[in-house]
Formats: sequence, C-alpha cells, structure tokens
Amino acid sequence: MKKKILLPTDFSSNAWNAIQYALELYKHETCDFYILNAFNAAGYALESMMVPEPGEKLYEEAKEKSEQGLSKILERLSFRDDASEHKFFMVSQFNGLLDAIKDVVDKQDIEMIIMGTKGSSDAVDVIFGSNTVMVMEKSRNCPVLAIPEDAIYKELKEIVFPTDYRMNFKRRELQNIIDVASMSNAAICVLYASDGDALDTEQENNKKLLEEYFDNLRYTFHILHNLDAPSAVRCFVESRESDMIAFFNRKHSFFGSIFSRPMVKSLGRYAKVPVLALHDLRS
Repeated sequence: MKKKILLPTDFSSNAWNAIQYALELYKHETCDFYILNAFNAAGYALESMMVPEPGEKLYEEAKEKSEQGLSKILERLSFRDDASEHKFFMVSQFNGLLDAIKDVVDKQDIEMIIMGTKGSSDAVDVIFGSNTVMVMEKSRNCPVLAIPEDAIYKELKEIVFPTDYRMNFKRRELQNIIDVASMSNAAICVLYASDGDALDTEQENNKKLLEEYFDNLRYTFHILHNLDAPSAVRCFVESRESDMIAFFNRKHSFFGSIFSRPMVKSLGRYAKVPVLALHDLRS
C-alpha cells in the first residue's frame, strides 16, 4: 500500500538533507511525498490583527518566495532516476509551521513526518532546533523522524528502542517502528535502564507484548544498570554506533528528560543519529 510522508522545509541545507534521507529510507516503497513550506510575511506575526491578505504586496512577495523555493526543490528531485515509485506534491501554505503540518497531516492522512533538526536560523550549538522539538511534542497524531544535519543515510542495522516497560503497548502505536525495521531489515534493540530491581509483573507482561509484536522481526533485549535513561541511551548508542533511536513521546516522561534544552547540548552522538518520536495515542 502507498505510503504518505510529509517533509517540511524551510529551504535550509538541513531540511534538504532530511528530504534526501527520507528518499533513501523509502527507496523501495511506493510513496507520496508532500513537501511543505509554511510561510508568513516579514514583519507580521500570524496572530496579529494586521495579517496581510492575498493580493497585498507583502503576502504575494512571501508566497512567491515560498513557491520559488519549492520549485527549486522539485527541479533538484527531477534529476533523481532511482525513484520511479515516488511522487512529489509541493505545498506552500501561509501559516505557522505547526498549524500547517497539522493541516496537511489531517487532510492527506500522513503517516510519518520527516524533518531536519536545525533550521536556517538556529544557533550552532543547538542540536535539536526549537521547531523540531515543538513538532515532536505537539504533533501527537503522527510520528516524527528527526534527521540531524550531519546524518547521511546508510543501511539501517540497528534501531534502539528505550523503554521502562511501564507502558501497556498497543500494536498500532508500534506500527511505525515495525514498518521502518521491516523495510530496512534492521534489528530492534530494546533497552532498559535498570535500578537493580527485578521486573515486576506489569513490566514482565509488557515485555511479553513486545515479544509478540516484534515476532517477525530481529530483536534483542538489553539492560544497563545504574544509569538514568538518557545516560543509558547515550552510552548504548555510542558504544554500538546504532543507526536510529525510537521512543514513545509520553508527556512529562522520557521525552522531557532526554530532550530538555540543557540535556540536548550534551548528547554528543545524538547529533548524528536520527530520532523517531512515536506517540502514545491515549495521551
């Protein structure tokens, strides 16, 4: 079945790199790619009472710039001769980034958002740009795959999946990591940061659910002792040179602890590893 992927762009080099990564990841899949640029008029806040209307100079100038940027991307994509099963749709929308993303996700039934981690104006020392973090946190009905600016696609061998086994997993919430692992033949490494206590009954049951859902995939279970979750993930990824991290973005939980602003700057290896934020659809 055809996949529908959303690729937001601000025309930065990191956004282009994310597009290239997406095309390689889905190289052998039939896909519709929606390349989105959300634009606004310089000097106007979207929530302002003075938002320019279609036909006004500032609006038309911003719209033309957006459409020209998308045309250049489409031209660059036309030189690819290895993507016969890929179709591209350019979307230029006068809107805030998050609202534009939500609109396209809803109207086109998008199953994955893939975007760069830095925009054209983000500071050099910020690995995950504010826009990326916002989309990962707020776009709760669609998974987000964040591609660092230095990440070059190579065949996925290993996806790290950290968990505390406290979540009663549902198959549909795991479908995206299952799909990515299946189409790339990657192994899933389920990682647990242990405080030394044995798993309780609830955790054991949730672990068995993962075994059931990952039955047709290659997967392994791993435990790191006496480390908090962010440190455990960082050590594991660094030592094994893992290719991707996938985790559930539960409010005020794992996401907050790993991707809080101070933590982000010290993640080191994360600067080169794509991160897939799955969503607890019940939150």
